[in-house]
Amino acid sequence: MPDRPEIVCICGSIRFADQMLAANRDLSLVGAIVLAPGEADEGIAEQQKRVLGALHLRKIDLADRVLVVNPGGYIGESTGREIAYAKTAGKPVSFTDPVPD
Repeated sequence: MPDRPEIVCICGSIRFADQMLAANRDLSLVGAIVLAPGEADEGIAEQQKRVLGALHLRKIDLADRVLVVNPGGYIGESTGREIAYAKTAGKPVSFTDPVPD
């Protein structure tokens, strides 16, 4: 048995909030610690977006691996940056849907 539960950071577009919530639930039910994007609607200021973006990178730092929630293979600009950051940090990255070539 591991010393602690696996820590998984969820990444993905806010448009997939329902799917990220479902992934959070599923991971939690199998005993993982889940780090998810901060909740914010589209009405936040640019400074707040930058703060949340930087905070999410720190969540990736804490994680053992990253799960990208990407229905239909969609990867937006912010999620693409998060994937690149995770890979640079040596974090395994998996996807809920295949990524188109």
